[in-house]
Amino acid sequence: MLNELSSYLDAFISAADEGSFSAAARRMGQTPAAISKSVGQLEARLGVRLFQRSTRRLALTSDGERLYGQVRLPWGEIGDALADLRQGAGKPAGTLKVSLAYTVGREYFVPMMDEFVRRYPDVVPDLHFDNRQVDLIAEGFDVAIGGGIELTDALIARELARLCIVLVASPAYLKAHPAPAHPLELARHRGLLRRLLSTGRLAPWTLRNTAGEEVVASVRPVMVLNDPEAIAHAAASGMGIAMLPLPHALPLLERGELVRVMPEWYAEATPLAIYYTSRKLLPAKVRVFVDYIVEAFRASGHAARFQQV
Repeated sequence: MLNELSSYLDAFISAADEGSFSAAARRMGQTPAAISKSVGQLEARLGVRLFQRSTRRLALTSDGERLYGQVRLPWGEIGDALADLRQGAGKPAGTLKVSLAYTVGREYFVPMMDEFVRRYPDVVPDLHFDNRQVDLIAEGFDVAIGGGIELTDALIARELARLCIVLVASPAYLKAHPAPAHPLELARHRGLLRRLLSTGRLAPWTLRNTAGEEVVASVRPVMVLNDPEAIAHAAASGMGIAMLPLPHALPLLERGELVRVMPEWYAEATPLAIYYTSRKLLPAKVRVFVDYIVEAFRASGHAARFQQV
């Protein structure tokens, strides 16, 4: 009976995580019919409907949402604890689901993975690249690396670096349009604006300098983009001036495709951090990964590079 209930809960949580029986089936290595049957048997046991089913979508009912919120985290903790025991006294092992922003993940963290998988061959990092702020618990992530994720009692963040945002443009653009000497002169320049995924609003150009002055600058918009990597490449093509976090700007600055504009002026961004759930029984695979990333990132010197002004 316990084994049956366990399989029913596994199917229910996977279906809720993935939003469909088919995706849950792929995740669990079963058929969609088997997942649907397990969920149906759980509903019969509980006497409530957990999902609203249609040909197009699978949605949790209010009872399903309540059950999911109550069991998702503790059930995951139990599974992780049992997996650790099966592997032997908490030995790090298993798939580790990690969310990373595109550029930051590819440029700075993927190169760190080689040493990690050498140290912990039984841990398989499953890297998901996305610029949005993920919900670790609802989406089943073990770890997220990025910035701006709202902290709750269920989440812990360890800061990796403070981020500086700088003004950049291509040498060709500055040859045709002499660089401004003060933020107020930006109004005469073409600007590449960023639409924030979190709010849908345009990011303001609020600049400060080392003397403590602060100016909200305006610019003539030439294009609006919601991806900083795309903004970096648009700026490198000569389309205008952009405000970019240093992690996105550095590769192009180092290759000479971009140059700093008014380097004494800058803005600050949400710190780069590594996020994970505040579980009482933190899986060994999560613990060693977080410790490794913090150690490797500190040794890389990136933190200092990301906040230079």
